[in-house]
Amino acid sequence: MKIKAINYLTSSFQEKILTPQRENLDKCLIGRHPNCDLVLNAPEISRTHAMVYVYEQQYHFIDLASSDGSRINNQQVEVTQSYLLKPNDVIHIGDFLLFIEELQPLQHQSEFQQKAWQSPELIGRCMRVIDETPDVKTFTFVAEPAVEFAYQPGQFVTLELEINGQITKRAYSISSTPSRPHSLDITVKRATPPNNTPDAPPGLVSNWLHDNLQAGSQVKIGSPLGDFSCVKHPSSKILFISAGSGITPMMSMSRWLLDTNAGSDIVFFHSARVADDIVFRQELELMTSRYSNFKLATTLTRESSNSSPGGKVGRFSKSMLNEIAPDFAERTVYVCGSDSFTQQVKAILEELEFPMQNYYAESFGKPKKKKQEKDNQLQLQTTLTPKERAETLVLAKSGVEIAYESEDTILETAEKEGVELPSMCKMGACHKCKLPLLEGEVRYDEDPECEQGHVLTCIAQPVGRVVIEA
Repeated sequence: MKIKAINYLTSSFQEKILTPQRENLDKCLIGRHPNCDLVLNAPEISRTHAMVYVYEQQYHFIDLASSDGSRINNQQVEVTQSYLLKPNDVIHIGDFLLFIEELQPLQHQSEFQQKAWQSPELIGRCMRVIDETPDVKTFTFVAEPAVEFAYQPGQFVTLELEINGQITKRAYSISSTPSRPHSLDITVKRATPPNNTPDAPPGLVSNWLHDNLQAGSQVKIGSPLGDFSCVKHPSSKILFISAGSGITPMMSMSRWLLDTNAGSDIVFFHSARVADDIVFRQELELMTSRYSNFKLATTLTRESSNSSPGGKVGRFSKSMLNEIAPDFAERTVYVCGSDSFTQQVKAILEELEFPMQNYYAESFGKPKKKKQEKDNQLQLQTTLTPKERAETLVLAKSGVEIAYESEDTILETAEKEGVELPSMCKMGACHKCKLPLLEGEVRYDEDPECEQGHVLTCIAQPVGRVVIEA
């Protein structure tokens, strides 16, 4: 395939010939970074703007979440979505026009043409299960019928499973990268009861996946959701800070940045209990050895020594941050882990006067309430009238009235009574759980984006008597 690039303002001209050398893999990176195969030197062009690649003996174009976008035949393309190229196609990138010439059919061209992921859900077949640590597994899926998985690194998907005769949905971060679009990975930790309540039931879905999902199994996978992604905030210097299962979106973003030659300087910091709990350890160490712009640092909270690259011991602290990334104030910071971990990191960064407009966080699990919050809630309850103080959830359409526990969300309250309400991610991100609020008040740990007069039932906690349209 021959690509001719012409800047229609300066009339400068370039030509690139892409010759596939392997059956399923060859690519041409396009952007203003000098390491790109086709360098388009203009400020509106992203450092790594797009890619033309060969798959199944056909040529495809994908915009790698560029800042200014791309057009094919004057039609805007969606980021990270694959487009099949045809002879005489014209790709518009900034002030450049890229003409696709001499697009000859390749030998043994497959009759099968893979399509991009566009439906709200699809059937995923598990192709392999990888034991990452003693209690963490990675499940790799392909789609049936086959599509290319298009998503932003750092996003999550929702699995729909039938467990004990009940349909159950749970959200999991994607650990794979959209730069390898033909399979999708989720990495899941087996859940154990908390130390203070050893009799509590373990994580239903995570443990079911560990015990039952195997190569050949099929599950429903919802379309990708979430705003926690480096794609939305391009940066030349990045600091990833994670703990436990929070490593999964960080791995997705790191793989994507390195695959696409984004040129970002990356510091990857991860906190684990013991060395055996470091998920992706071998791959992270390999990335450190292969890429000069990737630096790994880890800390262990329950071991007295740490032999991994950049290994520390103890909980995340100001001194640790200054040691692993002395230039942290110049970086874009992404934090993911338990709520207590993300709050701890946020407090440290605020104390060090980090520019918080460059801070992005995602936490796993429901945050624990502080004593002061509980005291404030108790004080609020004593100021209400008896009718307002009654902790009752009313489902107007169903005619159901439920007494609730003050720390439960509306969705949790309904589920305990066997009432099914619409939901998907259970994180307040997808808005599938949104319902009209007819009466009463709700509270959120953090105010979400939700239209007035409605409530996100998966994260909203009722205050007093609450009536919703359900």
